[in-house]
Amino acid sequence: MANPKYAESGKPAPVAELVATLSDGTKVKRRIPRMRACGEKDAKGKLCAGHLKRWYFFGDEVQRKFGADAEIYRCEHCHTLYLPNPEEEPRTGTLSY
Repeated sequence: MANPKYAESGKPAPVAELVATLSDGTKVKRRIPRMRACGEKDAKGKLCAGHLKRWYFFGDEVQRKFGADAEIYRCEHCHTLYLPNPEEEPRTGTLSY
């Protein structure tokens, strides 16, 4: 009997939606819930899978479009920008134990 944990689901895999494209060609996408790695594919169809890191030092164009205090994440390999998912808690606060 097959393991139900690895059974195929009838639901399609979630995809990060494209929000905007900056003047230099950089894509801005919205993260899917619990997303930690980039889902961008190159010309050959290979997945980037770069780690998404919080980005603080963005340029004027990003500040104008999303605000000076925006929570922006950037892929360490392809430099695609990601906005946080509105369904998740913001990660801007200090952790408290």
